[in-house]
Amino acid sequence: MPTVAEQNLTLLTDFYELTMGNGYFLNGFYKKQSYFDVFYRSVPDNGGFAIACGLTDIIEYVKNLHFSEADIEFLRGKGIFDEKFLKYLRKFKFTGDIYAVPEGTPVFPYEPIITVKAPAAEAQLMETFILLCINHQSCIATKANRIVRAAGGRPVMEFGSRRAQGVSGAVIGARAAYIGGCVATACTLTDELYGVPAAGTMAHSWVQMFDTEYEAFKFYAETYPNNAVLLVDTYNTLKSGIPNAIKVFKEYLATGKRFGNFGIRLDSGDLAYLTKKARVMLDEAGLTDAKIVVSNSLDEYLIRDLLQQGAKIDSFGVGERLITSKSSPVFGGVYKLVAVEKEDGTIVPKIKISENTAKITNPGFKKVYRFYDKKTGKAIADEICMRDEMVSEALPHTIFDPEATWKQRTLTDFRIRELQVPIFKKGKLVYKQPGLKELQEYCAREVAGLWDEVKRFENPHKYNVDLSKKLWTLKHDMLAASGKKGI
Repeated sequence: MPTVAEQNLTLLTDFYELTMGNGYFLNGFYKKQSYFDVFYRSVPDNGGFAIACGLTDIIEYVKNLHFSEADIEFLRGKGIFDEKFLKYLRKFKFTGDIYAVPEGTPVFPYEPIITVKAPAAEAQLMETFILLCINHQSCIATKANRIVRAAGGRPVMEFGSRRAQGVSGAVIGARAAYIGGCVATACTLTDELYGVPAAGTMAHSWVQMFDTEYEAFKFYAETYPNNAVLLVDTYNTLKSGIPNAIKVFKEYLATGKRFGNFGIRLDSGDLAYLTKKARVMLDEAGLTDAKIVVSNSLDEYLIRDLLQQGAKIDSFGVGERLITSKSSPVFGGVYKLVAVEKEDGTIVPKIKISENTAKITNPGFKKVYRFYDKKTGKAIADEICMRDEMVSEALPHTIFDPEATWKQRTLTDFRIRELQVPIFKKGKLVYKQPGLKELQEYCAREVAGLWDEVKRFENPHKYNVDLSKKLWTLKHDMLAASGKKGI
Protein backbone atom coordinates (compact mmCIF):
# COMPACT_ATOMS: atom_id res chain seq x y z
CA MET A 1 0.00 0.00 0.00
CA PRO A 2 1.57 3.31 -1.04
CA THR A 3 1.60 6.07 1.53
CA VAL A 4 -0.34 9.28 0.97
CA ALA A 5 2.89 10.90 -0.21
CA GLU A 6 3.18 8.29 -2.96
CA GLN A 7 -0.37 8.65 -4.29
CA ASN A 8 -2.28 11.30 -6.20
CA LEU A 9 -5.43 11.54 -4.10
CA THR A 10 -6.69 14.83 -5.51
CA LEU A 11 -9.90 13.21 -6.78
CA LEU A 12 -10.58 11.72 -3.35
CA THR A 13 -13.13 14.46 -2.92
CA ASP A 14 -16.90 14.73 -2.94
CA PHE A 15 -18.10 15.51 -6.45
CA TYR A 16 -19.87 18.65 -5.32
CA GLU A 17 -16.53 20.17 -4.35
CA LEU A 18 -15.69 20.11 -8.06
CA THR A 19 -19.06 21.43 -9.21
CA MET A 20 -18.70 24.28 -6.70
CA GLY A 21 -15.13 24.86 -7.87
CA ASN A 22 -16.31 25.11 -11.46
CA GLY A 23 -19.00 27.56 -10.36
CA TYR A 24 -16.52 29.60 -8.33
CA PHE A 25 -14.28 29.78 -11.39
CA LEU A 26 -17.08 30.95 -13.66
CA ASN A 27 -18.31 33.69 -11.31
CA GLY A 28 -14.84 34.78 -10.25
CA PHE A 29 -15.09 33.57 -6.67
CA TYR A 30 -12.34 30.98 -7.10
CA LYS A 31 -9.69 33.47 -5.96
CA LYS A 32 -11.71 34.79 -2.99
CA GLN A 33 -9.76 34.21 0.22
CA SER A 34 -11.86 31.92 2.40
CA TYR A 35 -11.49 30.66 5.96
CA PHE A 36 -12.68 27.21 7.01
CA ASP A 37 -12.57 25.59 10.47
CA VAL A 38 -12.44 21.88 11.22
CA PHE A 39 -14.03 20.95 14.55
CA TYR A 40 -16.22 18.28 16.11
CA ARG A 41 -19.36 18.53 18.19
CA SER A 42 -19.41 15.59 20.62
CA VAL A 43 -16.76 13.37 22.22
CA PRO A 44 -16.81 9.67 21.23
CA ASP A 45 -18.10 7.28 23.92
CA ASN A 46 -19.42 10.29 25.87
CA GLY A 47 -15.86 10.88 27.05
CA GLY A 48 -14.28 14.05 28.32
CA PHE A 49 -11.98 14.79 25.38
CA ALA A 50 -10.64 13.50 22.07
CA ILE A 51 -7.14 13.10 20.65
CA ALA A 52 -6.37 15.02 17.46
CA CYS A 53 -4.77 12.83 14.81
CA GLY A 54 -4.38 12.74 11.03
CA LEU A 55 -2.31 15.86 10.36
CA THR A 56 0.65 13.98 8.86
CA ASP A 57 -1.44 12.51 6.05
CA ILE A 58 -3.05 15.90 5.42
CA ILE A 59 0.40 17.46 5.03
CA GLU A 60 1.45 14.84 2.49
CA TYR A 61 -1.82 15.24 0.62
CA VAL A 62 -1.44 19.03 0.39
CA LYS A 63 2.17 18.74 -0.77
CA ASN A 64 1.08 16.44 -3.60
CA LEU A 65 -2.14 18.21 -4.54
CA HIS A 66 -2.43 18.31 -8.37
CA PHE A 67 -4.58 17.12 -11.24
CA SER A 68 -3.03 14.70 -13.69
CA GLU A 69 -3.96 14.68 -17.36
CA ALA A 70 -5.90 11.48 -16.71
CA ASP A 71 -7.84 13.26 -13.96
CA ILE A 72 -8.70 16.14 -16.28
CA GLU A 73 -9.77 13.80 -19.06
CA PHE A 74 -12.01 11.97 -16.60
CA LEU A 75 -13.64 15.23 -15.54
CA ARG A 76 -14.02 16.34 -19.15
CA GLY A 77 -15.89 13.11 -19.77
CA LYS A 78 -18.55 14.16 -17.26
CA GLY A 79 -19.65 16.82 -19.72
CA ILE A 80 -20.41 19.51 -17.14
CA PHE A 81 -17.12 21.29 -16.52
CA ASP A 82 -16.09 24.41 -18.41
CA GLU A 83 -12.94 24.04 -20.52
CA LYS A 84 -11.39 27.14 -18.95
CA PHE A 85 -11.88 25.55 -15.52
CA LEU A 86 -10.23 22.34 -16.71
CA LYS A 87 -7.32 24.39 -18.04
CA TYR A 88 -7.07 26.08 -14.60
CA LEU A 89 -6.86 22.64 -12.98
CA ARG A 90 -3.74 21.78 -15.00
CA LYS A 91 -1.72 24.22 -12.86
CA PHE A 92 -3.70 23.66 -9.67
CA LYS A 93 -1.78 23.57 -6.37
CA PHE A 94 -2.31 24.73 -2.82
CA THR A 95 -1.26 28.35 -2.25
CA GLY A 96 -2.88 29.14 1.09
CA ASP A 97 -2.25 28.87 4.84
CA ILE A 98 -3.09 26.04 7.21
CA TYR A 99 -3.03 26.19 11.01
CA ALA A 100 -3.53 23.07 13.12
CA VAL A 101 -3.11 21.60 16.57
CA PRO A 102 -0.28 19.01 16.62
CA GLU A 103 -1.22 15.35 16.47
CA GLY A 104 -1.67 13.88 19.94
CA THR A 105 -3.24 17.04 21.41
CA PRO A 106 -6.36 16.59 23.59
CA VAL A 107 -9.12 18.60 21.94
CA PHE A 108 -12.66 19.50 22.93
CA PRO A 109 -15.92 20.10 21.06
CA TYR A 110 -16.27 23.19 18.86
CA GLU A 111 -12.69 24.40 19.06
CA PRO A 112 -10.85 24.62 15.70
CA ILE A 113 -8.54 21.65 15.18
CA ILE A 114 -7.53 22.89 11.73
CA THR A 115 -8.08 26.24 10.05
CA VAL A 116 -7.62 26.61 6.30
CA LYS A 117 -7.15 30.04 4.72
CA ALA A 118 -7.00 29.75 0.95
CA PRO A 119 -8.67 30.77 -2.31
CA ALA A 120 -12.19 29.34 -2.34
CA ALA A 121 -11.60 26.72 -5.06
CA GLU A 122 -8.56 25.34 -3.18
CA ALA A 123 -10.10 25.37 0.28
CA GLN A 124 -13.33 23.77 -0.95
CA LEU A 125 -11.59 20.92 -2.78
CA MET A 126 -9.67 19.84 0.35
CA GLU A 127 -12.70 19.40 2.60
CA THR A 128 -13.31 15.70 1.99
CA PHE A 129 -9.76 14.50 2.48
CA ILE A 130 -9.11 16.64 5.53
CA LEU A 131 -12.27 15.36 7.21
CA LEU A 132 -11.50 11.78 6.20
CA CYS A 133 -8.12 11.97 7.94
CA ILE A 134 -9.27 13.81 11.05
CA ASN A 135 -12.45 11.79 11.55
CA HIS A 136 -10.88 8.37 11.16
CA GLN A 137 -7.55 8.84 12.87
CA SER A 138 -8.82 11.00 15.74
CA CYS A 139 -11.50 8.41 16.42
CA ILE A 140 -8.96 5.57 16.66
CA ALA A 141 -6.39 7.58 18.62
CA THR A 142 -9.10 8.59 21.10
CA LYS A 143 -10.28 5.01 21.56
CA ALA A 144 -6.71 3.77 21.94
CA ASN A 145 -6.01 6.38 24.58
CA ARG A 146 -9.07 5.31 26.58
CA ILE A 147 -7.97 1.68 26.42
CA VAL A 148 -4.38 2.51 27.36
CA ARG A 149 -5.56 4.53 30.35
CA ALA A 150 -7.79 1.66 31.46
CA ALA A 151 -4.77 -0.65 31.36
CA GLY A 152 -3.13 1.39 34.10
CA GLY A 153 0.41 1.42 32.77
CA ARG A 154 0.34 -2.11 31.36
CA PRO A 155 1.37 -2.25 27.69
CA VAL A 156 -1.42 -2.42 25.09
CA MET A 157 -0.80 -3.87 21.62
CA GLU A 158 -3.08 -3.16 18.67
CA PHE A 159 -4.28 -6.47 17.18
CA GLY A 160 -7.11 -5.38 14.88
CA SER A 161 -5.98 -5.57 11.25
CA ARG A 162 -8.21 -8.48 10.27
CA ARG A 163 -11.32 -6.73 11.56
CA ALA A 164 -10.52 -3.22 10.27
CA GLN A 165 -12.60 -1.47 7.61
CA GLY A 166 -10.26 -1.94 4.69
CA VAL A 167 -6.56 -1.64 4.08
CA SER A 168 -6.08 1.96 5.15
CA GLY A 169 -8.32 1.36 8.17
CA ALA A 170 -5.85 -1.28 9.33
CA VAL A 171 -2.59 0.41 8.39
CA ILE A 172 -3.27 4.04 9.24
CA GLY A 173 -5.52 3.05 12.15
CA ALA A 174 -2.59 1.23 13.75
CA ARG A 175 -0.49 4.39 13.48
CA ALA A 176 -3.23 6.40 15.16
CA ALA A 177 -3.49 3.78 17.91
CA TYR A 178 0.25 4.13 18.53
CA ILE A 179 -0.04 7.90 18.91
CA GLY A 180 -2.91 7.26 21.35
CA GLY A 181 -0.59 5.13 23.49
CA CYS A 182 -0.39 1.56 22.15
CA VAL A 183 3.13 0.15 22.24
CA ALA A 184 2.96 -2.05 19.15
CA THR A 185 0.77 -3.38 16.35
CA ALA A 186 0.14 -6.73 14.73
CA CYS A 187 0.16 -4.99 11.32
CA THR A 188 3.54 -5.54 9.70
CA LEU A 189 2.89 -3.01 6.93
CA THR A 190 2.38 -0.25 9.49
CA ASP A 191 5.82 -1.04 10.86
CA GLU A 192 7.37 -0.87 7.39
CA LEU A 193 5.61 2.36 6.38
CA TYR A 194 5.46 4.28 9.66
CA GLY A 195 7.79 2.58 12.12
CA VAL A 196 5.18 1.37 14.60
CA PRO A 197 6.79 -1.74 16.15
CA ALA A 198 5.22 -4.94 14.84
CA ALA A 199 4.65 -7.67 17.43
CA GLY A 200 3.09 -11.11 17.67
CA THR A 201 3.90 -14.74 18.26
CA MET A 202 1.54 -17.57 17.30
CA ALA A 203 -2.04 -18.51 16.48
CA HIS A 204 -3.99 -21.59 17.53
CA SER A 205 -3.21 -23.09 14.12
CA TRP A 206 0.48 -23.22 15.06
CA VAL A 207 -0.34 -25.40 18.05
CA GLN A 208 -2.70 -27.58 16.01
CA MET A 209 -0.10 -28.10 13.29
CA PHE A 210 2.07 -30.21 15.62
CA ASP A 211 1.30 -33.68 16.94
CA THR A 212 1.37 -32.38 20.50
CA GLU A 213 0.99 -29.06 22.24
CA TYR A 214 4.28 -29.65 24.01
CA GLU A 215 6.14 -30.01 20.69
CA ALA A 216 4.56 -26.83 19.35
CA PHE A 217 5.64 -24.88 22.42
CA LYS A 218 9.12 -26.37 22.55
CA PHE A 219 9.94 -25.62 18.92
CA TYR A 220 8.62 -22.08 19.18
CA ALA A 221 10.48 -21.28 22.39
CA GLU A 222 13.74 -22.60 20.97
CA THR A 223 13.23 -20.68 17.72
CA TYR A 224 12.22 -17.36 19.32
CA PRO A 225 13.78 -17.23 22.80
CA ASN A 226 13.66 -13.42 22.85
CA ASN A 227 9.86 -13.44 22.70
CA ALA A 228 8.64 -16.87 23.74
CA VAL A 229 5.00 -16.08 24.48
CA LEU A 230 2.97 -19.27 24.14
CA LEU A 231 -0.75 -19.42 23.38
CA VAL A 232 -2.09 -21.82 26.03
CA ASP A 233 -5.84 -22.07 25.40
CA THR A 234 -6.01 -24.24 22.26
CA TYR A 235 -7.09 -27.38 24.14
CA ASN A 236 -7.35 -27.04 27.91
CA THR A 237 -5.78 -23.99 29.51
CA LEU A 238 -5.27 -25.23 33.07
CA LYS A 239 -4.78 -28.97 32.47
CA SER A 240 -2.74 -28.85 29.29
CA GLY A 241 -1.70 -25.41 28.02
CA ILE A 242 -0.12 -23.90 31.11
CA PRO A 243 1.51 -27.17 32.30
CA ASN A 244 3.08 -27.69 28.87
CA ALA A 245 4.29 -24.09 28.76
CA ILE A 246 5.84 -24.48 32.23
CA LYS A 247 7.55 -27.69 31.15
CA VAL A 248 9.06 -26.03 28.07
CA PHE A 249 10.19 -22.96 29.99
CA LYS A 250 11.87 -24.97 32.75
CA GLU A 251 13.61 -27.31 30.31
CA TYR A 252 14.99 -24.39 28.35
CA LEU A 253 16.17 -22.53 31.45
CA ALA A 254 17.77 -25.72 32.80
CA THR A 255 20.24 -25.62 29.91
CA GLY A 256 21.64 -22.36 31.27
CA LYS A 257 20.08 -20.25 28.53
CA ARG A 258 17.85 -17.31 29.22
CA PHE A 259 14.77 -15.86 27.55
CA GLY A 260 14.67 -12.25 26.46
CA ASN A 261 10.93 -12.21 27.10
CA PHE A 262 8.67 -15.14 27.85
CA GLY A 263 5.22 -15.92 29.08
CA ILE A 264 1.78 -17.11 28.09
CA ARG A 265 -1.17 -15.65 26.20
CA LEU A 266 -4.84 -16.29 26.87
CA ASP A 267 -7.40 -15.61 24.15
CA SER A 268 -10.56 -17.16 25.58
CA GLY A 269 -12.38 -18.18 28.72
CA ASP A 270 -12.85 -16.39 32.02
CA LEU A 271 -9.77 -14.21 31.83
CA ALA A 272 -9.93 -12.99 35.43
CA TYR A 273 -10.16 -16.52 36.82
CA LEU A 274 -7.66 -18.06 34.41
CA THR A 275 -4.99 -15.40 34.83
CA LYS A 276 -5.14 -15.69 38.61
CA LYS A 277 -4.76 -19.47 38.36
CA ALA A 278 -2.00 -19.10 35.78
CA ARG A 279 -0.05 -16.67 37.95
CA VAL A 280 -0.11 -19.13 40.86
CA MET A 281 0.99 -22.03 38.64
CA LEU A 282 3.82 -20.05 37.05
CA ASP A 283 5.06 -18.68 40.38
CA GLU A 284 4.96 -22.08 42.06
CA ALA A 285 7.11 -23.37 39.19
CA GLY A 286 9.65 -20.66 39.91
CA LEU A 287 8.72 -18.72 36.77
CA THR A 288 7.97 -15.41 38.43
CA ASP A 289 9.37 -13.52 35.44
CA ALA A 290 6.93 -15.12 33.02
CA LYS A 291 4.41 -12.60 31.68
CA ILE A 292 0.69 -13.09 31.15
CA VAL A 293 -0.79 -11.54 28.01
CA VAL A 294 -4.52 -11.53 27.29
CA SER A 295 -6.61 -10.78 24.21
CA ASN A 296 -10.18 -11.58 23.04
CA SER A 297 -12.59 -8.72 22.19
CA LEU A 298 -11.29 -6.35 24.83
CA ASP A 299 -12.04 -2.67 25.33
CA GLU A 300 -11.53 -0.12 28.10
CA TYR A 301 -14.53 -1.32 30.10
CA LEU A 302 -13.59 -5.00 30.02
CA ILE A 303 -9.98 -4.19 30.85
CA ARG A 304 -11.03 -2.05 33.78
CA ASP A 305 -13.37 -4.78 35.05
CA LEU A 306 -10.71 -7.47 34.75
CA LEU A 307 -8.24 -5.44 36.78
CA GLN A 308 -10.88 -4.61 39.39
CA GLN A 309 -11.49 -8.36 39.73
CA GLY A 310 -7.82 -8.89 40.51
CA ALA A 311 -6.83 -10.42 37.18
CA LYS A 312 -3.10 -11.04 36.91
CA ILE A 313 -2.33 -9.48 33.55
CA ASP A 314 0.92 -7.93 32.36
CA SER A 315 -0.18 -6.71 28.93
CA PHE A 316 -3.13 -6.64 26.57
CA GLY A 317 -3.75 -7.30 22.90
CA VAL A 318 -6.79 -5.35 21.71
CA GLY A 319 -8.31 -5.84 18.27
CA GLU A 320 -11.67 -5.13 16.72
CA ARG A 321 -13.06 -2.87 19.42
CA LEU A 322 -10.03 -0.59 19.08
CA ILE A 323 -9.33 -0.54 15.32
CA THR A 324 -13.01 0.14 14.53
CA SER A 325 -13.76 2.14 17.69
CA LYS A 326 -16.69 -0.25 17.80
CA SER A 327 -18.69 1.43 20.56
CA SER A 328 -18.47 4.89 18.95
CA PRO A 329 -17.22 4.54 15.36
CA VAL A 330 -18.07 8.00 13.97
CA PHE A 331 -16.05 11.02 15.07
CA GLY A 332 -18.31 13.63 13.48
CA GLY A 333 -15.81 16.30 12.51
CA VAL A 334 -17.07 19.05 10.19
CA TYR A 335 -15.53 21.63 7.86
CA LYS A 336 -17.31 24.97 7.97
CA LEU A 337 -16.83 28.32 6.27
CA VAL A 338 -16.24 30.97 8.96
CA ALA A 339 -15.04 34.01 7.02
CA VAL A 340 -14.22 35.44 3.61
CA GLU A 341 -11.82 38.23 2.75
CA LYS A 342 -12.54 41.31 0.65
CA GLU A 343 -10.06 42.60 -1.90
CA ASP A 344 -8.94 45.27 0.55
CA GLY A 345 -8.04 42.62 3.13
CA THR A 346 -11.08 43.09 5.35
CA ILE A 347 -12.14 39.79 6.89
CA VAL A 348 -15.91 39.32 6.81
CA PRO A 349 -17.15 36.73 9.35
CA LYS A 350 -19.66 34.10 8.25
CA ILE A 351 -22.02 32.06 10.43
CA LYS A 352 -24.12 28.97 9.77
CA ILE A 353 -27.48 29.22 11.54
CA SER A 354 -29.70 26.28 12.37
CA GLU A 355 -32.80 25.46 14.39
CA ASN A 356 -30.50 22.89 15.99
CA THR A 357 -28.40 25.19 18.18
CA ALA A 358 -25.56 22.64 18.26
CA LYS A 359 -25.06 23.28 14.55
CA ILE A 360 -24.66 27.06 14.85
CA THR A 361 -21.04 27.86 14.06
CA ASN A 362 -18.60 30.27 15.67
CA PRO A 363 -17.83 32.96 13.07
CA GLY A 364 -14.57 34.60 12.12
CA PHE A 365 -10.85 33.89 11.87
CA LYS A 366 -9.99 32.43 15.28
CA LYS A 367 -7.41 30.83 17.52
CA VAL A 368 -7.54 28.79 20.73
CA TYR A 369 -5.69 29.46 23.97
CA ARG A 370 -5.23 26.75 26.60
CA PHE A 371 -4.82 27.98 30.18
CA TYR A 372 -2.70 26.02 32.66
CA ASP A 373 -2.57 26.45 36.41
CA LYS A 374 1.03 27.36 37.29
CA LYS A 375 0.94 25.54 40.63
CA THR A 376 -0.42 22.21 39.42
CA GLY A 377 0.54 22.35 35.76
CA LYS A 378 -2.97 21.13 34.89
CA ALA A 379 -5.05 22.49 32.02
CA ILE A 380 -7.96 24.44 33.45
CA ALA A 381 -9.78 25.92 30.44
CA ASP A 382 -9.62 26.72 26.73
CA GLU A 383 -10.78 29.98 25.20
CA ILE A 384 -11.66 30.46 21.54
CA CYS A 385 -10.67 33.99 20.55
CA MET A 386 -10.55 36.11 17.44
CA ARG A 387 -7.22 35.76 15.68
CA ASP A 388 -6.14 39.33 16.53
CA GLU A 389 -6.81 38.98 20.29
CA MET A 390 -3.93 38.69 22.72
CA VAL A 391 -4.02 37.36 26.28
CA SER A 392 -1.33 38.35 28.76
CA GLU A 393 -0.10 36.03 31.50
CA ALA A 394 0.76 39.12 33.53
CA LEU A 395 -2.86 40.25 33.91
CA PRO A 396 -5.95 38.61 35.45
CA HIS A 397 -8.19 37.11 32.78
CA THR A 398 -11.91 36.45 33.14
CA ILE A 399 -13.52 33.60 31.26
CA PHE A 400 -17.21 32.77 31.10
CA ASP A 401 -19.55 30.01 29.97
CA PRO A 402 -20.86 31.03 26.53
CA GLU A 403 -24.21 29.36 27.23
CA ALA A 404 -24.57 30.67 30.79
CA THR A 405 -22.71 33.95 30.77
CA TRP A 406 -23.23 34.59 34.48
CA LYS A 407 -20.88 31.68 35.19
CA GLN A 408 -17.56 33.50 35.27
CA ARG A 409 -14.09 32.78 36.59
CA THR A 410 -11.13 35.09 36.88
CA LEU A 411 -7.76 33.42 36.32
CA THR A 412 -4.66 34.93 37.92
CA ASP A 413 -1.75 32.51 38.30
CA PHE A 414 -1.70 30.88 34.88
CA ARG A 415 0.34 30.26 31.78
CA ILE A 416 -1.11 30.07 28.31
CA ARG A 417 -0.42 28.23 25.10
CA GLU A 418 -1.85 28.83 21.66
CA LEU A 419 -2.96 25.40 20.44
CA GLN A 420 -2.81 25.86 16.68
CA VAL A 421 0.56 26.22 14.99
CA PRO A 422 1.32 27.26 11.38
CA ILE A 423 1.58 24.27 9.03
CA PHE A 424 1.57 25.90 5.58
CA LYS A 425 2.16 29.56 4.74
CA LYS A 426 1.41 30.69 1.17
CA GLY A 427 1.48 27.07 0.07
CA LYS A 428 4.87 26.29 1.62
CA LEU A 429 5.29 23.77 4.43
CA VAL A 430 6.68 25.60 7.49
CA TYR A 431 6.04 22.91 10.10
CA LYS A 432 8.71 20.47 11.20
CA GLN A 433 6.92 17.18 11.67
CA PRO A 434 7.82 15.32 14.89
CA GLY A 435 8.80 11.66 14.81
CA LEU A 436 6.19 9.07 15.66
CA LYS A 437 7.64 8.23 19.07
CA GLU A 438 7.83 11.94 19.84
CA LEU A 439 4.13 12.29 18.99
CA GLN A 440 3.23 9.40 21.28
CA GLU A 441 5.23 10.89 24.16
CA TYR A 442 3.70 14.31 23.53
CA CYS A 443 0.20 12.83 23.64
CA ALA A 444 0.94 11.07 26.94
CA ARG A 445 2.23 14.32 28.49
CA GLU A 446 -0.74 16.33 27.31
CA VAL A 447 -3.26 13.81 28.62
CA ALA A 448 -1.40 13.69 31.93
CA GLY A 449 -1.93 17.45 32.10
CA LEU A 450 -5.71 17.02 32.31
CA TRP A 451 -7.51 16.64 35.63
CA ASP A 452 -8.60 13.09 36.47
CA GLU A 453 -12.19 14.27 36.57
CA VAL A 454 -11.99 15.11 32.86
CA LYS A 455 -10.56 11.66 32.13
CA ARG A 456 -13.38 9.65 33.74
CA PHE A 457 -15.04 7.14 31.42
CA GLU A 458 -18.51 7.79 32.84
CA ASN A 459 -19.90 11.26 33.47
CA PRO A 460 -16.60 13.09 32.98
CA HIS A 461 -16.32 16.65 34.20
CA LYS A 462 -17.13 19.08 31.37
CA TYR A 463 -13.94 20.90 30.55
CA ASN A 464 -14.43 24.64 30.04
CA VAL A 465 -14.23 25.75 26.42
CA ASP A 466 -15.22 29.40 26.46
CA LEU A 467 -15.59 32.13 23.88
CA SER A 468 -13.80 35.42 24.31
CA LYS A 469 -16.09 38.38 24.93
CA LYS A 470 -15.23 39.72 21.48
CA LEU A 471 -16.15 36.44 19.74
CA TRP A 472 -19.27 35.94 21.86
CA THR A 473 -20.45 39.46 21.02
CA LEU A 474 -19.80 38.95 17.30
CA LYS A 475 -21.74 35.70 17.30
CA HIS A 476 -24.58 37.22 19.36
CA ASP A 477 -24.82 40.25 17.06
CA MET A 478 -24.85 38.10 13.90
CA LEU A 479 -27.59 35.89 15.34
CA ALA A 480 -29.60 38.91 16.38
CA ALA A 481 -29.26 40.42 12.92
CA SER A 482 -30.57 37.20 11.42
CA GLY A 483 -33.61 37.19 13.69
CA LYS A 484 -32.30 34.49 16.07
CA LYS A 485 -32.38 35.73 19.63
CA GLY A 486 -29.76 34.39 22.01
CA ILE A 487 -27.06 31.81 21.37
